[in-house]
Order: sequence, then structure tokens, then C-alpha cells
Amino acid sequence: MEFALLFSFLAVGPANSGEVPTDVSIKTRFVDVAKFVPGLQVDLRYTGAYKLIGEPIDGYRSPRCLLTIEAVEALRPVQLALLDRGYTLKVYDCYRPQSAVDHFVRWAKDLRDTRMKHIFYPHVAKRDLFHKGYIARKSSHSRGSTADLTIVPLPVPDQKPFTLGKPFRDNSIDMGTPFDYFDPLSHTENPHVTPSRRTNRMLLKQLMEKAGFVNLEQEWWHYTLRDEPYPDTYFDFPVE
Repeated sequence: MEFALLFSFLAVGPANSGEVPTDVSIKTRFVDVAKFVPGLQVDLRYTGAYKLIGEPIDGYRSPRCLLTIEAVEALRPVQLALLDRGYTLKVYDCYRPQSAVDHFVRWAKDLRDTRMKHIFYPHVAKRDLFHKGYIARKSSHSRGSTADLTIVPLPVPDQKPFTLGKPFRDNSIDMGTPFDYFDPLSHTENPHVTPSRRTNRMLLKQLMEKAGFVNLEQEWWHYTLRDEPYPDTYFDFPVE
């Protein structure tokens, strides 16, 4: 099915704030991005071992990147521009169920669990994750038009599985910090990032902004569609 035809077929009116979507409405609002963005690399971190809380996360039953059809349509030209340059997009997280966000909140309140601190928040006390804004009770990801992503060179380099206690190397270009690294160095325009890393971040930022996405300045990887279709609805169906 042609992408434009698919968009026409799936387009629906905006959801009401607080609405609990039915199965039918869910299927018409979200699509598997990898099916419509050619060559997209999918590395859904919250379904693997290398993730912030170090345990399975509620709501993630499958390593699929789901987004609203509007976000997918905007993401396609970014990918095509990167392919022309010898790169490809890679997504770390897309739609995030509210149940997963709630799981993050419970984890953040458990100050005894610091097993992944040395990897993701080495310079931040866990008790400070809330007031510093690293953990929140609502996430734009749950609205379905936000993606965490990076850039990978072509041909795509191998990426060895993560094992706790051993070094892990992402196969992306060097952005200066890992994904989900809670530190000012992850701020997109942090002045202490080396010139080559800043260039890499700016390539992603410029292409995403041109396509209609807005960057969260505290996270170089985080982009939300400016004209997202459901700005007041936080969905809570599982990724499966």
C-alpha cells in the first residue's frame, strides 16, 4: 500500500484528553515505523538488557517502534536525507505506554536500587532524579509522536550484546554520551562537547527540525513532532 494512501486510510480525529483508547482506535492511530521508513535501525533499549533500570519494563512486550502516522510521515524525509549521506536513523524508544512511565517512577523512588548508576547517572544522586527533571510522571512518548534516536553509518557496524560489567559500544556515530545518560553533557548544545560530536548532534537536530520535530534541549536524542495529533492524550496500551 502506498504511504500516502495509508495515511489517508488511518487518519482520524484527535483523541479527547484522558481518553482510554479502544483496541480499534489504537490500531488506527499507531503504526510500526520500520515498515514505512526504509532502512530504519530499531534498537528498542527498553526491551533489551542495556537500559536504565536494569530489569524488564512494564508495557514493553515486543521490540517494535510504534508512532502516530503523522510522526512517521515526518520522519521519512529525515531518513531519506541521511541515506543520501551514507547514514541511517536508529531508534532507541518510540511510543511509551503510561504503565512504563509509572514503572520508571516506582524505580526512581526505590533509592536502594542503584545497579545501573555507574552507566546512566554516575554524577547524579538517585534521590535527585525527580527534581532535576530526569524522571517525570508523564512523558511525551506516551502521546505517540516522540522518538529517541541517533545516526548510524552505512554499512551498519556490528553491535555486540550488552553484558553487565563489560564495556558496551553502540554502533552509532559519536554523540558524546550514551542514550539515557543523565548529565548536563547530554544537553544537545552543551559547550563542552568536542567539535566532532557537536557536528554529529547538529546534523541530527537540523534534519529533524526541518522535518517538523522539536528537540528537548536536555537530551540530544529526544524529538517530538511539533504538530503532534494528540498533545493532551497519554496512551496506555502495550507495545506488542
